[in-house]
Amino acid sequence: MLKPTAIFGQLILYGAFAAFIGYFSTSPKYRQIPDDIALIKLSISHLGDRECRKRTPEELAKLPPNMRAPMECPRERSDIRLEVDFDGQPAFRTVMHPTGLYKDGVSTVYKRFELKAGQHRVAVRMNDNLIKPGFNFSKEAEITLVPGQVMVIDFNPDRGGLFFK
Repeated sequence: MLKPTAIFGQLILYGAFAAFIGYFSTSPKYRQIPDDIALIKLSISHLGDRECRKRTPEELAKLPPNMRAPMECPRERSDIRLEVDFDGQPAFRTVMHPTGLYKDGVSTVYKRFELKAGQHRVAVRMNDNLIKPGFNFSKEAEITLVPGQVMVIDFNPDRGGLFFK
């Protein structure tokens, strides 16, 4: 049988533990980003284009008749070059490599940028076939970010390519 002092001691310890947990569940106040900052998330997953080449007439003549496809397209996907600028200054440059054993999977990038709230010029350029020079996808816009806002830069070929939301 427990003595009253043991029960009282347990109540004190359990109460102190509950108060400790209660305090740290609400304090100190956690802020993901500072008050005057907005967040831009770059999140892109895309299959690079195939690096196809046209076969020469000599190559086609050497092949059996049932294998004479005019274009040779390997299984591998192209690397993807991506550039992001904020207010005319380069912010991020990368080359995304395809995943998979045969390099035929998606290329993926995720990056967070913290910017001061306010007016910004955002430019994103992407090339999903490095054989072709330049960029085949680009998006540039003047945006206004409010404090605490989270904007996403994404890619969807069905929506016209790069988009901001």
